[in-house]
Amino acid sequence: MERNHTMMQFFEWHLASDGNHWNNLAKLAPELKERGIDSVWIPPVTKGQSVEDTGYSVYDLYDLGEFDQKGTVRTKYGSKAELEAAIKACQEHGVAVYVDLVMNHKAGADEKEVFKVIQVDGDNRTEEISQPFDIEGWTKFTFPGRGNQYSDFKWTFEHFNGTDFDAKQNKSGIFRILGENKKWNEHVDDAYGNYDYLMFANIDYNHAKVKEEMIKWGRWLANTLQCNGFRLDAIKHISREFIKDFVIEIMKARGDDFYIVGEFWNSDPGACQEFMDTVDCRLSLFDVCLHYNFNEAAQAGKAFNLTTIFKNSLVATHPQNAVTFVDNHDSQPGQALESWVGDWFKQSAYAIILLRKDGYPCVFYGDYYGIGGEPSIAGKKAAIDPLLYARYHKAYGDQEDYFDHPNTIGWVRRGVPDIERSGCAVVISNGDNGEKRMCVGPERAGQVWIDFTNTRSDKITIGADGFASFPVNGGSVSVWALADKG
Repeated sequence: MERNHTMMQFFEWHLASDGNHWNNLAKLAPELKERGIDSVWIPPVTKGQSVEDTGYSVYDLYDLGEFDQKGTVRTKYGSKAELEAAIKACQEHGVAVYVDLVMNHKAGADEKEVFKVIQVDGDNRTEEISQPFDIEGWTKFTFPGRGNQYSDFKWTFEHFNGTDFDAKQNKSGIFRILGENKKWNEHVDDAYGNYDYLMFANIDYNHAKVKEEMIKWGRWLANTLQCNGFRLDAIKHISREFIKDFVIEIMKARGDDFYIVGEFWNSDPGACQEFMDTVDCRLSLFDVCLHYNFNEAAQAGKAFNLTTIFKNSLVATHPQNAVTFVDNHDSQPGQALESWVGDWFKQSAYAIILLRKDGYPCVFYGDYYGIGGEPSIAGKKAAIDPLLYARYHKAYGDQEDYFDHPNTIGWVRRGVPDIERSGCAVVISNGDNGEKRMCVGPERAGQVWIDFTNTRSDKITIGADGFASFPVNGGSVSVWALADKG
């Protein structure tokens, strides 16, 4: 039988810019696989506007750490050769690699250009607050370090529909570029009136040559790296029509098993579901609503009703398309979308994404290995490893929920014959010590189960009717299962 799949987001915001990240990935690949992690989402591989750049201020999509541009050959994470070696090492150990794609904007232009714009209100991008005027914008990308290798496409202001800086007046703002067929794209999120514009020089997906070039690049990247999938950044700012076309074309080139997940960061109930419907469920999405439920639960303590933990979540409505996560590089402390799940609830949240039948769980590098920066945060490997073990060896079979108390919830997985000693019972409390009487099956009668989190030292004997009362400490999680042989 196929084992459960688990993804790791293999980076956090404050990684050292020492060029060793790809080498570290290659070195850790066997250990990740041993833990049951069989895919990694890696950060943007393309050249940013400096060697310290995390990759989200993307400069040259065709420079994977190969050309001397923006003061560096390598990216923050390493060279192209080291990237290719890391991907190969992962795949040799059975770990798939998903590459982060930043397709919303470009940064670090090579030259300025003069063109006409109109300034719009930052809080309502549909409201014009100036007459048309000329600005000097950083919008010309000629890639002198790469030349025409891989692509001869050069970007000019015609390929963008907005920018954020007028060098002529040394003034920042949101400037919509004027010209034939120049407008904000309509198939985007409606925050701020229209959320096409996010930052830097905003790529214009109403432009036919831009769409053609970006799809051509996506094919080139997938073929060049021989990766297993993509993670699409900031797609609520990008035309949904383009996203659908992009996914279709990449699947044509790479096959239906090429995995694509998008970041559609919207906590409004139904927003992710509506997006999935407009793109015909052709890709997966991160379950942002579930993350915010975790954040709220961590803040509210026992005032939070745990039976509502899946309210408005994508995993509840589109389980086949939901990538569940606890935290990521955007929600970590100090980031614009900071919504960090508190330590006391973190292990419980990971149990919820790792030990249930629905969703594709993603473990955050920062939670597992720790976070740099000031203040630094220690990794929670010791708390997460038992859950990864239980996911790989125990969390199989039919699922029955016992969501019948606001402060103590539980569920059982009945196990499958193909995986020896599989099956588990999970209990979570956000209040006082508790217990949950649950049925794991009469065929388990007489078995002795232990807590794989090592939080409780009890040994629970399953009754003749298949029921047992499984205890949990207050504000904690316990994962009960049959002990391994030996």
